[in-house]
Amino acid sequence: MGVREDFIAAGEVAAKLLTDPAVAAAWDKPSALAEFSVAGLAGHLAFQVLAIPQILEAPHPAEPMVPVEEHYARVAWVDADLDADINVRIRTGGEEVAAEGPTALAAQLTSTLEQLRARLRSTANRPVRIAFWGPWSLALDDMLLTRTMELVVHADDLAVSAGIATPEFPASVTTAVIDLLTRLSVRRHGPAAVVRALTRAERAPATITAF
Repeated sequence: MGVREDFIAAGEVAAKLLTDPAVAAAWDKPSALAEFSVAGLAGHLAFQVLAIPQILEAPHPAEPMVPVEEHYARVAWVDADLDADINVRIRTGGEEVAAEGPTALAAQLTSTLEQLRARLRSTANRPVRIAFWGPWSLALDDMLLTRTMELVVHADDLAVSAGIATPEFPASVTTAVIDLLTRLSVRRHGPAAVVRALTRAERAPATITAF
């Protein structure tokens, strides 16, 4: 599958996860992520899809388009403290998106995926942006890749928070996400560290996290 099909497929997995009774049962509890409730985390998960129609409706941005690796070198949240404005905004936004509860959120996510499935087939790979990131834009396909990564990572967070198994994604989705995370890990830690972590337990670094 291509990046657009992967994005839709990842969104469908996330929508199904939101309908799990364990998610509803844990809705008002703390999540596996610090300062995030389960509801807020679910809202943040769904936002990765729900934001796309508005992004596509916006005028073509004047800000320069950067490669996806450069995007992650610029975004403020990567190295921000837990209480930094950007992270508070992300958590607050998740709570707002989830305000009507898990059933409504899952329905909204499913409806948006249906709309995007057709729309993305005919949309050019043009520059797009999320305004609060900063003064740059991404190609649409790179934007969708970043959202697919968020869906995979936060689906795991949400499943762990609800005490259920992490959902499985199509192989093409996990391959694309692992490729992106590996590239970001190499950018952050260097190739030797990543190679050692994957092949040499005796001299593996303490971490090769991408963020």
